[in-house]
Amino acid sequence: MGRKQLRILVTGGAGFIGSNFVFHMLKKHPDYHIICLDALTYAGNLSTLKDVMDNPQFKFIRRDIRDRNAIDAVFTEYHPDIVVNFAAESHVDRSIENPGIFLETNIIGTSVLMDASKKYGVSRFHQVSTDEVYGDLPLDRPDLLFKETTPLHTSSPYSASKASADLLVQAYHRTYGLPVTISRCSNNYGPYQFPEKLIPLMIINALNDKKLPVYGKGINVRDWLYVEDHCKAIDLILHKGKDGEIYNIGGHNEMRNIDIVKLILKKLNKPESLIEFVADRKGHDQRYAIDPEKIHTELDWLPETMFADGIEKTIDWYLSNEDWWQETTRTNYIFI
Repeated sequence: MGRKQLRILVTGGAGFIGSNFVFHMLKKHPDYHIICLDALTYAGNLSTLKDVMDNPQFKFIRRDIRDRNAIDAVFTEYHPDIVVNFAAESHVDRSIENPGIFLETNIIGTSVLMDASKKYGVSRFHQVSTDEVYGDLPLDRPDLLFKETTPLHTSSPYSASKASADLLVQAYHRTYGLPVTISRCSNNYGPYQFPEKLIPLMIINALNDKKLPVYGKGINVRDWLYVEDHCKAIDLILHKGKDGEIYNIGGHNEMRNIDIVKLILKKLNKPESLIEFVADRKGHDQRYAIDPEKIHTELDWLPETMFADGIEKTIDWYLSNEDWWQETTRTNYIFI
């Protein structure tokens, strides 16, 4: 794609990764127009976007991607060149309690966006997916990694809904010729993450001298990716990625949950006695680990942020932005 003034529709742009992507794109491509769409459910926070609301290249619209008429009106008015779909229900525990909303948003909502993209002839529909569509890996096989060719093998209603959306995106590409790309990332962390997720929850609870709930024995392993590195990868895929392809985005930072919790406590000078082991999550995946060789080889992307640096920056951000997370935790929020 050339260096024209692209119009990019970012759905879920008031959420954690979506907002960081908005910031990245406005900084990296100041001539682009960013149309940010978000339903502002529990995980969306308009205050996150306060620093860019007055930017003439940025427009915020409150809409639900399941609302076909509303989405059609947005496309009619703004004619986006590219759609980047971050909008999703993403909390596994909530999907176990109420699977229906995950199916509606993550599957039906994606189809609504693709129908509009097809109708208005977008040049690229990018689906932001997750490594959880691959299921999990055994703890005793560190040699095994998720590749783009790894079969889908979901564990939760959340991951099943995301895998379904991925299959639908591929079907629209093959059946209708919709130009698409899909990215599957490992666990993100960094500024503006909703406080139900592991790292911000542990930071906030530790700051408040509350118990830090850890599932099972805390030996589950995740590959951690700093959110800014993820945004750079998606930017690359939009500009240089091959139509119809899937790209795994991993951080080369595998860590056990318990070790992350202890690291956070150490950095905040809090005692490990705050750790409280709780009953394990139903169907809890043991290990996620992504092989990002394809995106490195084809697009020359590698994660730039080592976990030791990224967690330091993340903790500092939460220490400096108490107003943001205090406001967020007053909304519909569950401490698990």
